[in-house]
Amino acid sequence: MDGRVALVTGASGGIGRATAHALAAAGAQVVVADIEVGAGEDAASAIRAEGGTARFIACDVSEPEQVRALLAQTVAAFGHLDILINNAGVSGGAQRLHEMEVEAWDRVIAVNLRGPFLCARYALPHLMDRRGVMVNVASTYGLIGAPQAPAYCASKGGVVNLTRQLAVDYGPSGVRVNAVCPGYVDTDMGGQRGRLPPQQAAAALARREGNAARQPLGRQAHVDEVARVVVFLASDASSFMTGSIVTVDGGCTSTFNYAQ
Repeated sequence: MDGRVALVTGASGGIGRATAHALAAAGAQVVVADIEVGAGEDAASAIRAEGGTARFIACDVSEPEQVRALLAQTVAAFGHLDILINNAGVSGGAQRLHEMEVEAWDRVIAVNLRGPFLCARYALPHLMDRRGVMVNVASTYGLIGAPQAPAYCASKGGVVNLTRQLAVDYGPSGVRVNAVCPGYVDTDMGGQRGRLPPQQAAAALARREGNAARQPLGRQAHVDEVARVVVFLASDASSFMTGSIVTVDGGCTSTFNYAQ
């Protein structure tokens, strides 16, 4: 990926950070975008410490003017854009729909679905110039119904079909658009466990690990295992793939989950 410029949203931690590192290791110049300034600066600095090229740009992907500025600063800094990774996301907590506040629903949709729309909206002219690639990070929750996650399931389902639709419209322009659907990944989205008392945090992690243990591979994924698939989809190795929805889930969507 020498000479290519990649923009990764939500790149201060988790899958986004691992993906930014993997792209830089492959030779790309990487823009680390995130709403978390301190963690984002740290992620970009870590890439540079390993010999890569990275720059942090603060951005709330749900805000049009911030996304417009993000793309403008990216192109001003590096001259062009080849790869967009729409990774930024929030979980929205756990409750049934009738228990969910309207504001909480709106925030999940704003970040998880409006965010990829806005980033794609401002990135696509640049990607068309370069016959570039977009990879959207969706979720297995965008493919199935899951307990107490109405907004998250709806938002990720939207990302899945937005991916297919963009592949249809922009394939003739030379832009490939694919998505990955991670399952249980060993990451703390939004630092939720970090905000819980230690006993509750441990219980939350135990529940997650227990759920992951019931899937065919019997464990959570490491963030690097997802990042490697994202980099594959962003590379020429996947040159005849577009509109593909790739599960990275340890087999959890391949079988009925026999909860004991």
